[in-house]
Parts: sequence; C-alpha cells; structure tokens
Amino acid sequence: MFGYITPDSPYLFKKDETLYKALYCGLCKGISKSCGQRARTALTYDMAFVSALVHNICGEDVKIERKRCAVHWIKRRPMTAPDDISEALGCVNTALAYFKLCDDKRDREKRAVLRHLYKRGYKRALKRDPAMIDIILNMSKNQAALEDGGCAVIDEACEPTAEMMKGLSRLYLKQYATDATDALFYAIGKWVYLIDALDDYDKDVKKGRYNVLFNAYKSPTIEEAKRDHGDELIFIFDSLFADMRISLSNIKFHFNHDLTDNIILRGIPVKTKSIYYGGCCERPKEQ
Repeated sequence: MFGYITPDSPYLFKKDETLYKALYCGLCKGISKSCGQRARTALTYDMAFVSALVHNICGEDVKIERKRCAVHWIKRRPMTAPDDISEALGCVNTALAYFKLCDDKRDREKRAVLRHLYKRGYKRALKRDPAMIDIILNMSKNQAALEDGGCAVIDEACEPTAEMMKGLSRLYLKQYATDATDALFYAIGKWVYLIDALDDYDKDVKKGRYNVLFNAYKSPTIEEAKRDHGDELIFIFDSLFADMRISLSNIKFHFNHDLTDNIILRGIPVKTKSIYYGGCCERPKEQ
C-alpha cells in the first residue's frame, strides 16, 4: 500500500490516537518476528489501520504495553503486544512492499534497487503464508497485464487492487468475513489505486509511465483533467465514500470503533480533498 490511509487528526479522540500509535508500533514488532528487522523499514500507517479493523471485526482484543524500541530507546512508548494478526499483517506489509518495488523495476525507477532489502523478508512471508502471497501475486499479474495493455477504463484498472484487498480480508477475517466486509475492503482498495493515480498524475505523464486517469482523459496535466473532467472524478470518489459508509454500517464490531470510523468516514475524504485541491499529498512521517 502507499501510506494514504490516515485519520483526520483534529477529530481523533486522545484514546484513539494512543491506540493508533500503539497498533503501529505493535505491527512493527510483528513484522520483526515474522519477516525480520529489515522488513520493518517498509511499515506504513495503512497497515496499522487494517490491523485496527481486523482485530475489531474478529473480536481479538489487543494488549498495550509500554516498551522501548531501537528507534525510540530513551522513552518507553505504548505498543500492542505482537499476536497472530499483527504477525500475519506484517507478512502482508512486507509482501506488498516487495511487489511494489518489483513494479518500480518495471517502470525503471531508481528506488527499485531497494527490493533486495525485503527479499529475505518476502521469502519468510512466502513460507509462513503462501495463500496470501498467491492472492497478491495473482492480482499483481492482472494489474500488470492491464497496465501493459494501456487500459483506459477506470473501473477495470482498479479491479485487481480492489479484488486483492477483498481477498486478503477474507483470508484474515475467516468466519467473520461477510458481504459487507467484502464491499468495504473492495472500496478501500479501489480508492487507494485511484488516489495514487491522482496524486502521481503529472509525474507519470512527465516520465511516460502508465496512469489510468491520463489514459482515460488524455489531458496533459492534472489541472486540465480536473477542469475538463472534474465532475466525473468527484462523482467517482463520492461514490466510493458512499459505498464505504454503507458497508461500515452493516459490519459488526466487537469493540469501540471510533478510530476506524474516523479514518474511513473522515480521514479518507479529507485526504482525497487534500490531493484533489492541493495537487499534492504530504504523507505522514512514520513514527
């Protein structure tokens, strides 16, 4: 994933901010246990959000402890104790980072050399959870085929990422997976793909890389695309927000869900507005 899924901080309760940071640190520990130390450098807030969502839907409570870590060794910080979910999601985080860098290699990006940092972690993730790797690998192949073919249909280009998120949710939610959770994770996956395309529009055009929004609209800059097709773009994102709200209302949560509500109902729309109207995305500094 790409680091776009964050809360709307001014409207986040202190208790939820503490939980969010604790989940982030706990996931970092989970990555260490499942995929090794190097893989921890790929940790994103996106996966901390997924951790909050999966723990709550599955009814798996977290234990928050105050501990030191290698990066923040002076002062103890609240962090969740590693468990099966955080370790499994640590494997997902590592695999997604590895495949993203492999995709960067296809695009001849310099940062693609970093994939070697995660190769060992990826192999550990493959050994631990081959079903998860199969989902990501298959959908990555489908995504690459669409992009290599110059797909200009927005819904079609989003499908592999959306289906990947739905498939991963079913894998980890197990008996708690429902049509509503399928729809929520599908919409989130679709949003992540589209917001990345919107954010990178001008950069992709300049470097001659695939971007579904450019292929669909053929506008040389994002400002011209918004001028000529802004109503359609806003409608697409508003439809996704509506899908998320409806799905969220039909999911059973076992604990307080203020944190995930804030991220889905406020954080995602706020991030979209920031990128759409600001033309850029200031991604949060990882803790």
